[in-house]
Amino acid sequence: MPSASRLAATLIILASSTAAPAEEAQLRGTIGTQPQYVLISFDNAGNNDLWDRSRALAQRSNAKFTYFLSCVFLIDRKDRKSYQPPSMGAGRSNIGFAASREDIALRLDNIWRARNEGNEIASHACGHFDGKDWSKAQWETELVTYKSVLRDAWARYGHGAEPADWKSFVDGEIRGFRAPYLSESPALIAALKAQDYLYDGSGVSRGPALPQRSGGLYRFGLPTIPEGPKDRPVIAMDYNLFVRHSGGFERKDHLGEFENRAYAAFKGAFERQYDGKRIPFQIGLHFTLMNGDAYWRALERFTQEVCVKPDVRCVTYSDYIRETGGIASAAAHHSQSGI
Repeated sequence: MPSASRLAATLIILASSTAAPAEEAQLRGTIGTQPQYVLISFDNAGNNDLWDRSRALAQRSNAKFTYFLSCVFLIDRKDRKSYQPPSMGAGRSNIGFAASREDIALRLDNIWRARNEGNEIASHACGHFDGKDWSKAQWETELVTYKSVLRDAWARYGHGAEPADWKSFVDGEIRGFRAPYLSESPALIAALKAQDYLYDGSGVSRGPALPQRSGGLYRFGLPTIPEGPKDRPVIAMDYNLFVRHSGGFERKDHLGEFENRAYAAFKGAFERQYDGKRIPFQIGLHFTLMNGDAYWRALERFTQEVCVKPDVRCVTYSDYIRETGGIASAAAHHSQSGI
């Protein structure tokens, strides 16, 4: 979860960010047609209790989620010096490391079970640093380190024999990315393209928007949505609601109010698309409870009500691209561009 000191940067993002200018993806089966897509994601993906809670929600709601996993949660704090972030000393992290080897073993089991249940594991980098000033080479170092940490994690910390296709899963299936603090830069985008990522989910758009495509990389933006008594726009993410509702400080005396406001914002934004153009609607949460669990409860209400509808598809980012023809289009663009 971003710290309260990131509030100013967050508000700048809210005020000025839009989906990145690029060639608009021509995706089949989206605007004005069935079904309505909903893309729900979780950042950091550390806490094992919330892995259990989210997986149970997916199963009872006919939903599939995208987990933007931070790789430091697969490094025991005793082994933290094995992680070397760009331009910093070894063993640094803004979000700590795993509490123990047992904690990692449980998380690996959750990751593997979630993946086998049809959910997606994607990258949230490692130490949750703001890389807006990193070079392409520095970002590539972080991306390569990420895959290396995941590739070795089961052999290093896992319970029982490593799944036969664990390494191929890491190398071939983790093709999505979201930057910590939603901090995009041209260097990051260049690094993602160089490392053959399929999509980036770090953007912010003014309302729900189709992904943009450039050089084979799809770029998604979390939407700003109307919220609260005055329908002021806010990024559809728990941290931004947390700052809006209580200034980034816990206010457990208003949990019902905050939950209801978040639910109403999610549901209202969804219904505008469901009854209109049916542009995919995105929501982002963290594996951190804010204002108690007000935003998780709001998401659970929303997901259980919406994702069971026969003409709604609550899917992962990769599955959304695949189902709407994006992978074929991206492959063709990739071949034509030579990137």
